Amino acid sequence: MRTLLHLLTTFESQRGESPLVQRFRDFAESDPNVFLRSHSPGHFTASSWLVDRSGKHALLTQHRKLGRWLQLGGHADGDADLCAVALKEALEESGLPALRIEPDVFDLDVHTIPARGAEPEHLHWDVRFVVRCTGSEQFSLSDESLALAWVDIAEIAASADPRFDASLVRMARRWRSFSEADSR
Repeated sequence: MRTLLHLLTTFESQRGESPLVQRFRDFAESDPNVFLRSHSPGHFTASSWLVDRSGKHALLTQHRKLGRWLQLGGHADGDADLCAVALKEALEESGLPALRIEPDVFDLDVHTIPARGAEPEHLHWDVRFVVRCTGSEQFSLSDESLALAWVDIAEIAASADPRFDASLVRMARRWRSFSEADSR
């Protein structure tokens, strides 16, 4: 397992984004409980940019609690191996049996989760990884989703559709730029 600080250093050397990476480092070093959901100011989560075999579609979830279309992912729940968390969440939420995760960070995002019931507003410090579907693309719906859908990445990247938040558009554009560079 590579530590989060090592993953952040690798991400920074490959992609830059130093101010954002420094914010993640500072948060990681701020308290030993940052991987626990009970850390009320915020906590780490891990997500998957799950792509089909062609690399042209991403599997998105219509999140049950938030009602928005998002990438698959979830809470670290005390596990500091965010790569493993991202893969576990992708497997659980998609039902896809044959997934392969790329161990380097693909994207970072910090966002506010609104208060719900007794849970106060807090931040999710989301570390995102590419996960590739290597087998059947026939997903199954979990209790965490209202719906799942393979969505054309080009559609997300070019979208002003309010269903897709800015971080989904950013990941789609990043994915397309990597795919174009790989094809050269």
